[in-house]
Amino acid sequence: MICLYKIPVYQPTLSGNEKTYVNACLDTGWISSRGSFVEKFESQFADFVGINHATSVCNGTVAIHLALEVLGIKPGDEVIVPTFTYIASVNAIVQAGAKPVFADSILETWQIDPADVARKVTPKTKAVMAVHLYGRPCEMDALVKICQAHGLLLIEDCAESFGTSDADGIATGTRGDIATYSFFGNKTITTGEGGMVTTNHKALHQLAAKLKSQGMSAERQYWHDMRGYNYRMTNIAAAIGLAQLERATEILEKKRQIAQWYCERLHNSPLVLDSELDTGGRHSFWMFSVLAEDAEQRNGLRSALRDAGVETRPFFCPAHLMPMYAAPEASFPVSEVLGDTGINLPSYPDLSEADIDYICEVMLTYYAQQTQNPQILVGTRAAMLASSPLKKIA
Repeated sequence: MICLYKIPVYQPTLSGNEKTYVNACLDTGWISSRGSFVEKFESQFADFVGINHATSVCNGTVAIHLALEVLGIKPGDEVIVPTFTYIASVNAIVQAGAKPVFADSILETWQIDPADVARKVTPKTKAVMAVHLYGRPCEMDALVKICQAHGLLLIEDCAESFGTSDADGIATGTRGDIATYSFFGNKTITTGEGGMVTTNHKALHQLAAKLKSQGMSAERQYWHDMRGYNYRMTNIAAAIGLAQLERATEILEKKRQIAQWYCERLHNSPLVLDSELDTGGRHSFWMFSVLAEDAEQRNGLRSALRDAGVETRPFFCPAHLMPMYAAPEASFPVSEVLGDTGINLPSYPDLSEADIDYICEVMLTYYAQQTQNPQILVGTRAAMLASSPLKKIA
């Protein structure tokens, strides 16, 4: 599909050794799930994020399902998950036969609310899934304490938080029992389609590696002593991933520069900006994001950007509003406001400062036209919280 936008919301940067490594796969004939790049990518990825073990898979969704299977999540179990997340987090829980139990999010961080998690624990609760959205970290100290107090497993969905760390400098994906990553084309590093399951526990790693390969025994060829899956990553995908990983630090720094450009240009707008967390930590800015005052303003701003050739994305619609997970009696006010007012702005590493100037000019012009006042009022988080509908949940 040809992109019709002057500036798309995301596109991969492929200016490293991707072609060289892929051609090596073609030259040697190792194009499927065996080959040297698979092991190299897994080993170097584990080193980069600071984890003991990593096993690659064919996409981020199966990574979550594999993690749940490895932890023994089964029918009748409950897994607490934020309703404000990409739907794959929830679908994988159902695929494992368990019941997703939704928790609300925190308005200031957009991440799962530990206090609501604690309220949702029942005798059937088996695990908590922390989803680090848009490059921000969840409050892991609180979640770890809850899981320890109730004997629960902790899963980290790091599809959007590669390169993120908390206030103590601890990387996301390293404090739970198991973690998952996605390498879809719009992720910070990509393999086109792909994912990773990581853990510090050798037994969990060995089981994940076995299950992803049709449950085949490591001792006897073509002997399958458990039901497994074909979730393996190809050598070609791993070759791309390895080339991406070689430039990961450079990519992450450029994304932080893009976020700084946005913040410098939009600080006088009425938007809540996705800035570095006040509590410290290192935001990886997978997608630079903003909150508008309400859904109408959000939609108007997106339309103005679209008309100017700039692609954007709305925030995820909370899962409890989806037809298959509908919970009309439930109340998740923060998640619903986030879903109604959030926008992901173009955030790919090859954006130039001139690109950000253009995007922000379109946004500021929209607000100037709306207010009929060229002097746009300074917007802060406090001002946003005083407005509707955010005021109702602050």
